[in-house]
Amino acid sequence: MIRQPRRNSNMTTQPKQRPRPQPPVFATLEEERQHRKERLAAAFRIFSKLGFDEGVMGHLVARDPILTDHFWVNPFGVSFALIKASDLLLLNYDGDIAYGEGFVHPGAMLLHPKLLKLRPDIVAAGHTHSVYGRIWSTYGRLLDPITNESAVFFEKHDIYDSHAGGEGENLVKALGTDNRGLILKNHGIVTVGHSVDEMAYWFVSLEKNCQVQILAEASGTPQPLDAEVARGIAARTTPASGWLSFQPMYQSIVKEQPDLLG
Repeated sequence: MIRQPRRNSNMTTQPKQRPRPQPPVFATLEEERQHRKERLAAAFRIFSKLGFDEGVMGHLVARDPILTDHFWVNPFGVSFALIKASDLLLLNYDGDIAYGEGFVHPGAMLLHPKLLKLRPDIVAAGHTHSVYGRIWSTYGRLLDPITNESAVFFEKHDIYDSHAGGEGENLVKALGTDNRGLILKNHGIVTVGHSVDEMAYWFVSLEKNCQVQILAEASGTPQPLDAEVARGIAARTTPASGWLSFQPMYQSIVKEQPDLLG
């Protein structure tokens, strides 16, 4: 005879479900500042593991929550794989160092001061010379919504020729008020976000979607989703969706490389 396990009187009949993860709320602006710096350092480590770095090219920034006309950025010539939160530089829009030591990244100064000044809703922005983003940027085409993931960028990204128009005010106009990213012709990709997490995830996803479409077109003729279906997917994908999708990557890199928080 098989005995049934005795039920603990403290056990409930229904398991408790944890609440859905949400972006954090901070008690102080200093706490929020440290959080952004740690997330930015984690994004650099993740980008390095994914091969998004290329020599000294590439820069990710986060607006400072206290000095909102300043931003945190990687120092020029420091490996993405080694960046810690304490290595980041705090710059004003003129490129003056308010905190930290190192060389100011000249590419970052071409892009981010104008972007952050003209788009006060943006917290973070990133541009690196990732492989598939560079390949796709040579086509001069938008990505098609051939998968659910690429549909997230349907009517939420655009093409811009940074060689013709520069990386300042004209780029910001091309980004508009609702795009998650840009494909810079013959140059690579840019993404933005209302958090560092969102920006970093959009970049990883946009790069992967470039890879998927390149491979799909190399092996056949991919059929896109219906425009209304794709538009619905893009509309349902919120900044919080981007934030949430970054959390597994953040958890993994911090466990693997906890020194990045230092």
